[in-house]
Amino acid sequence: MGVALAGLSIGAIASLLGLNWADRAWAAGTLPVLAALIWEIVTSLRRGEVGLDLIAGLSMSAALIFGAPLAGNVVALMYAGGQFLESYAEGRARREMTALLGRVARIAMRYVDGRLEETPIDALAPGDRILVRHGEVVPVDGVLASPSALLDQSALTGESMPAEKRSADEVLSGSTNVGDAFQLRTVRPAAESTYANIVRLVRQAQESKAPSERLADRYAIWFLVLTLLIAGSAWWLSGDRIRALTVLVVATPCPLILALPVAIISGMSRTARGGVLVKSGGALEALAKVRTAILDKTGTLTFGQAKVGDIRAVEGWAEEEILRLAASLDQASSHVIAEALVMDARQRGLVLSPPSEISEVAGTGISGVVDGHTVVVGGSRYVRDRASHGDPYALRAGVPEGSVVVAVSVDGALAGIIMLIDEVRPDASAMLDGLRMAGIHRIVIASGDRQDVVDAVADRLGLSEAFGELEPAGKVAVVTREQARAPTMMVGDGVNDAPALASADVGVAMGARGSAASSESADIVLLVDRLDNLTLALKVAHRTRRIALQSVLVGLGLSIVAMVVAAFGFLPPVAGALIQEAIDIAVILNALRALR
Repeated sequence: MGVALAGLSIGAIASLLGLNWADRAWAAGTLPVLAALIWEIVTSLRRGEVGLDLIAGLSMSAALIFGAPLAGNVVALMYAGGQFLESYAEGRARREMTALLGRVARIAMRYVDGRLEETPIDALAPGDRILVRHGEVVPVDGVLASPSALLDQSALTGESMPAEKRSADEVLSGSTNVGDAFQLRTVRPAAESTYANIVRLVRQAQESKAPSERLADRYAIWFLVLTLLIAGSAWWLSGDRIRALTVLVVATPCPLILALPVAIISGMSRTARGGVLVKSGGALEALAKVRTAILDKTGTLTFGQAKVGDIRAVEGWAEEEILRLAASLDQASSHVIAEALVMDARQRGLVLSPPSEISEVAGTGISGVVDGHTVVVGGSRYVRDRASHGDPYALRAGVPEGSVVVAVSVDGALAGIIMLIDEVRPDASAMLDGLRMAGIHRIVIASGDRQDVVDAVADRLGLSEAFGELEPAGKVAVVTREQARAPTMMVGDGVNDAPALASADVGVAMGARGSAASSESADIVLLVDRLDNLTLALKVAHRTRRIALQSVLVGLGLSIVAMVVAAFGFLPPVAGALIQEAIDIAVILNALRALR
């Protein structure tokens, strides 16, 4: 673009000064652009693609051959400017999945001759024994060699609640240790582990995903044929080759080359103001065509955090006192459920007491003394085995599906149970209604959570279908199946969603709360953690597409009129180029309406 502008400016100055080398300056400003364009045309033709670039190449070539370098230079500047805008709007670089790879542990603590050594995970072999400390990501697949472990598997399965593992249970790489340190016996090399497979799935999906069809290219063939027909007829009937050149100049399809990128950039800017990052113009075009939405549950339709839903107290006990005693004891635990109880108690303004004589069975329960009372908090079986009076299971009738039940006993007698749930987002229903109003005909859930939990959420929100207990490959399969019916959008927030996001026609990541991996593989990222912003993005995408089509159709219509006028000899080449510029300005101003 700089070369074309420099050639045009230098030539204009030379012409004003009466110098005889103005034509050479204009030709010099045209030739580099034409050379690059010819290379692109040859590359496209080898792929079997015919685009609008061919018309621009013909008009520049004809201008130079027929002795009208100024017209060729103007066309070169228009084309180069269009390419610049198009690359800005469409040029989404395919980033390496640095977030995924960055989460994978690089070093493991391996037992060698009874002592611990830092070992690169690539050096681990099946049968090695390693130590996974609190807060660390499990580096390789293995089986638990300790009595118990508590793992956050949400990055892999989407399950919001921590999973308790027992000795000899399988432990998947990519899980996070949220309990005490434990020993793991490896069963396969790091390169063959679950987490490494997720990375491969994302890469394969991105490599196999065809780029979105550009709206402009749909008009390329017929517009090219029409242009050549008018130009050839004008030359043949009049014997004047300059008429054919002028037809080619005014036919340079800048309403397509310029108006579309401008409209798309404007639409992308509008969505960004609403907290939605659309990474490419192709993604915005594809979003306007989506008819099916696949939603992850955890972190997308729900918060992905356990919260106290209900408390059932034995006669003689107040609900808040049960919560206060349980939360007071749980201050000594790092368990995710314990943290949820403590947080809820503090939000209610309850005064927590310091616990003493604490004994905890990781992932199962905890006991201790609070305000002189012996308090036991944990799973129903754990508390029942330690209580002389009362059975927690007797209070569990009608507990909502998907709830986690925490039992509480005081001085050997059951006091009550506390139910925790992963709440549906308050904006979920409104968001789903907005999606339907924006043209989404089918909405389904695809989650790694338990099937009964997923079914409960789907029933509550009135969704078309629910798929639960899915691994990352299973989510990709759901996306593929839905794509056979209609253009499909996948919305998710976890690492386990990344392959499906990359596979879908449009992948949407919950960027504010979601993993960096999902944001990397998605086409669209919700920067603000609000689902209704997705509805805004859909509306902007539809409006942008309408404005782009208006710009294209009006611009091409004016260009065709100018082509006919040029064919009858009423326009010289430079005047034709200037008229084409006026058409460009009109369609660009119209395209800028997408900013509003």
